[in-house]
Amino acid sequence: MKSRNIRVFCWCRPLSKDETSSSKKSVVDFNGANDGEIMVTVTETTKKTFKFDRVFTPKDGQGVIYADVSPLVTSVLDGYNVCIFAYRQTGSGNTFTMEGTKRDRGVNYKSLEELFKIVNEREVTYKYDLSVSILEVYNEQIRDLLATPSSKNLEIKLDRDKSSHVPGITDAKVKDINEVWNILQTGSNARAVGSNNVNTHSSRSHCMIFIKVRAKNDLNGECTSSKLWLVDLAGSERLTKTDAQGEQLNEAKYINRSLSALRGVISALAMENSHIPYRNSKLTYLLQDSLGGNSKALMLVQISPSESDASETLMSLSFASCLRHIELGPAKKQVHSAQLQNTRQMKLSRKVRKLEKDLQNLKSKAKGDEQLCKDLQEKVKELEGRLDSKAHSQITSEKQQRLLSGKLKEKEQEHQPSIVEQKVTPIGFTIFDSAMWIVFCYCLFCQNKVLERKLKEQEHQRSA
Repeated sequence: MKSRNIRVFCWCRPLSKDETSSSKKSVVDFNGANDGEIMVTVTETTKKTFKFDRVFTPKDGQGVIYADVSPLVTSVLDGYNVCIFAYRQTGSGNTFTMEGTKRDRGVNYKSLEELFKIVNEREVTYKYDLSVSILEVYNEQIRDLLATPSSKNLEIKLDRDKSSHVPGITDAKVKDINEVWNILQTGSNARAVGSNNVNTHSSRSHCMIFIKVRAKNDLNGECTSSKLWLVDLAGSERLTKTDAQGEQLNEAKYINRSLSALRGVISALAMENSHIPYRNSKLTYLLQDSLGGNSKALMLVQISPSESDASETLMSLSFASCLRHIELGPAKKQVHSAQLQNTRQMKLSRKVRKLEKDLQNLKSKAKGDEQLCKDLQEKVKELEGRLDSKAHSQITSEKQQRLLSGKLKEKEQEHQPSIVEQKVTPIGFTIFDSAMWIVFCYCLFCQNKVLERKLKEQEHQRSA
């Protein structure tokens, strides 16, 4: 029951007295039933084998069938959505399996009986609230079978989580198992039935029992709101075989059309198409969240062993085999909307507290950054003051330098040579040049003296 795929159980009814008396043979072989295998004779030399999760033989009664269905049913009390639908060919005894009789109760009654049994066992820890609705899809119209008179043309709505529901449908509260049988019988008696060449009491609609379970765990306060669908599908009919006419012909066309829509949905799911045609039928639209959502699903396929029904048997088994390979994904616990809202509120509160804490940290960091900014501004002001001081000192130094330069120029002007000296030495001699000039002049002076002395000696000789 933990598998992600749709579970498929197969049950074959026994041959009827009329079939036995008319020497009709069984085309079904149950040798591999313990391993979930069933074999159908197609021709004298050809047999086809199908594999399912469980195979029940004609000797297995209602109790044996429900024993394997029970674990799936009871998971509804743990908060999981469950859908059990019975698929059959005409005359296979499908309605008997789901409804049963007062002496031999079917899956519908046994499911509720099991639920109330567990509810009583858990009454110390859990508080449960169960309600039952019964509707049918008849000629693509939804009818409330518990309403008086039976309401028609009800519409299907989808919640935000794509969960289907029918607004305005009768919601019968049930407190114990004693109330269940009367409610189930009321719905069964209001269901559309008819007679044809194959079945004297043939269902002309898809009957759907909807059980809503609300639970509260007194230990941790957890609340769940889950649902159980028990669907008795009308049998697919071969019009040439049933010889349906008039209104029954119209009913058969709607039945076959809705079952074709179901096959189309199954095929699209199997191929993992992006678009699943749930809206092609009211039946598939109602089962949308059960087939393609996060629910647990089980199909009970009912077949006839008679050789006269071999073609329908093969078609039913082929469809069921395809269904078995569809993976729904893990089922999710359905937390009650009020608790979900509280949970979201708690998560939101935690997020708000975290944001407030982050904001406080940001404020603290901002204060630290602001103090750092102030410190940096003071440092900048200090540096600007130092810079201004240095600039002032530089200006003062420049003034002093200019003043000293002026004084130096004055002193240089005081020590400059006169105009005569400038003329004598227009180029300006150095101290070395001046000394050389003095030596030259002295030499001339001495030479002049020598010449004067020689002149005087010559004059003196001439005189002599």
